[in-house]
Amino acid sequence: MNIAYAMGGMGGANGSGGSGGFASFIPLILMFVIFYFLLIRPQQKKTKEHRQMVDNLKTGDRIITSGGLHGRVTGVSESALTVEIAEKVRVKVNRASVTALLQTTPPPAAPKKEKKNKTDSGKA
Repeated sequence: MNIAYAMGGMGGANGSGGSGGFASFIPLILMFVIFYFLLIRPQQKKTKEHRQMVDNLKTGDRIITSGGLHGRVTGVSESALTVEIAEKVRVKVNRASVTALLQTTPPPAAPKKEKKNKTDSGKA
């Protein structure tokens, strides 16, 4: 018998002891964790942001639809939006077809009160 054969590990089906079954699942678990953080979680986050954007649309917002139409929202209902794509040209689109919000309408500003300068009041 050669010494090289004597130095070899245990052969057969039970070569790695009792932890062979669980040790073979560790790479699969690691791959799932990597896929979750690289693919699944960012997609869920993007979907949530899109849903919030669509839910917060209001009259006056400028949008882009999935068909590439640019327009201004003129009417809002529960499932559809009325979008003006040109002067006096309005189309009704499904809320889910909105892909981007270009410009939101700012809330109306309160009227400013003018302060009169004492130095300017008597001079013309």
